[in-house]
Amino acid sequence: MIACGVNRINEKQINTHLNDNLGKADADFVRGHTGFVIGGVPPLGHVESIITLIDEDLLQFREIWAAAGHPRAVFQLIPEELVQMTKGRVICVK
Repeated sequence: MIACGVNRINEKQINTHLNDNLGKADADFVRGHTGFVIGGVPPLGHVESIITLIDEDLLQFREIWAAAGHPRAVFQLIPEELVQMTKGRVICVK
């Protein structure tokens, strides 16, 4: 899930897109499925294929910033690049 920083994610809304119940992942789960630590998970380059849901509100910005593999590293891109590189599904998360 990649969301606009001001939005609160509506878990019920996300559950309908996933046909599953959203749960909170612990640090071991995140690292095991992505290869990265919480706080630094980038939108691509994961050790396993994951479903990427992208907040539609991100598309209003000219540029956005994403985690780059470490809690203190980010990179700049445009929303369309994010959608293309992750093959993400743009949805309403609110």
